[in-house]
Amino acid sequence: MRLCREFYFDSSHFLPNYKGKCETMHGHTYKLEIVVEGEIGNDGMVMDFHKIGDVVEKEVIDKIDHKILNDIIENPTAENIIVWVRGMLDGKLPLYSIKLWEGKGKWAELVCR
Repeated sequence: MRLCREFYFDSSHFLPNYKGKCETMHGHTYKLEIVVEGEIGNDGMVMDFHKIGDVVEKEVIDKIDHKILNDIIENPTAENIIVWVRGMLDGKLPLYSIKLWEGKGKWAELVCR
């Protein structure tokens, strides 16, 4: 069984060694989807949605919301942000996948299992 929580954060970044609009500082409202996987326990849940939220807020959102991503991730492409998110959550949640939306209609996804 899989569960998904969505999170939103606003951050700015630029892409080094890139020619085009993204080479200068700009911002996005990102949508982050965290999918966990597991068996239904005796309590009838795979995991409490609040626990997923607490972990993601503490380990990810609090560190990147309203921040300059280049101060945290050297080359903050959507792909590299997802790799960073996985590193922050690895071992803390039973991750199935991570999807990051960089505005409307543009996303990257990492299947973790």
